[in-house]
Amino acid sequence: MASNASNGDHIATKPPPAPSPLRNSKFLQSNMRILVTGGAGFIGSHLVDKLMENEKNEVIVADNYFTGSKDNLRKWIGHPRFELIRHDVTEPLRIEVDQIYHLACPASPIFYKYNAVKTIKTNVIGTLNMLGLAKRVGARILLTSTSEVYGDPLVHPQPESYWGNVNPIGVRSCYDEGKRVAETLMFDYHRQHGIEIRIARIFNTYGPRMNIDDGRVVSNFIAQALRDEPLTVQAPGTQTRSFCYVSDMVDGLIRLMEGENTGPINIGNPGEFTMIELAETVKELINPKIEIKMVENTPDDPRQRKPDITNAKKMLGWEPKVKLRDGLPLMEADFRQRLGVAKKI
Repeated sequence: MASNASNGDHIATKPPPAPSPLRNSKFLQSNMRILVTGGAGFIGSHLVDKLMENEKNEVIVADNYFTGSKDNLRKWIGHPRFELIRHDVTEPLRIEVDQIYHLACPASPIFYKYNAVKTIKTNVIGTLNMLGLAKRVGARILLTSTSEVYGDPLVHPQPESYWGNVNPIGVRSCYDEGKRVAETLMFDYHRQHGIEIRIARIFNTYGPRMNIDDGRVVSNFIAQALRDEPLTVQAPGTQTRSFCYVSDMVDGLIRLMEGENTGPINIGNPGEFTMIELAETVKELINPKIEIKMVENTPDDPRQRKPDITNAKKMLGWEPKVKLRDGLPLMEADFRQRLGVAKKI
């Protein structure tokens, strides 16, 4: 039985559902069939790339393209081990799989606040549908939860045992509380039905394929720097974030799925930067001539965000490798290509 990484009694009361009989075939070892919801998105598409490197994996992506793009998966379309389904997870999906990576949900405030009710439906009904699928076919399921479950934290850095400080009726609550309910559902299915679950609480992630105008700070700064626009820092500029490069994030998710711990486990980079420091770094690396401009902040913006990754190190043998100064130029190159902005010599 999978062990827990956090507080509370997480022992399942019954054994997990039996997987497909193909798993126990004596003569033919069939491929691992893996569903990735939200697989056309930023992190999802990088996860698909990594999973497809293993010739024993068959990957099925379900995505409604609200924030994802088919272009992120273009190199796999037509591959015999890859399948792409246009599907909204708020509707049931009936397929045969062995593992489910459940990433589907807009993660940027611009997108998740655009239709707050739909965001809650995606987190709650979408997670219920994926858990129902996992129960039916005996699949292991991993939920990408978020550091937003800690809200505006009163504990720093945030360990998995911290219950959070979240506004339940704010403009960000559709995402924050939606993910908290998704975690609750995961553990209730685990305890009541024996479902094999894994929960990753992922912190700020950056890298190629991020939506250019998604409102998140790294993509905002790089896009502004490439367009010769001022870098807009939300006041006061001393609020902090920690930034994990996408290849490190994908490695952490796969280790969690393949390991024996239910989680929740924080996956993020504990290197902490103020927004002013991030702006100065982007300015130095990409466009030293631009100015930095302070603008009004958005409601419920957390003042501090830094993961305690003790459990990830101990239980997964994972820690991030890519430093911010090394990752930003890789993202810059991707943005230059997509925006058609040549590097000045």
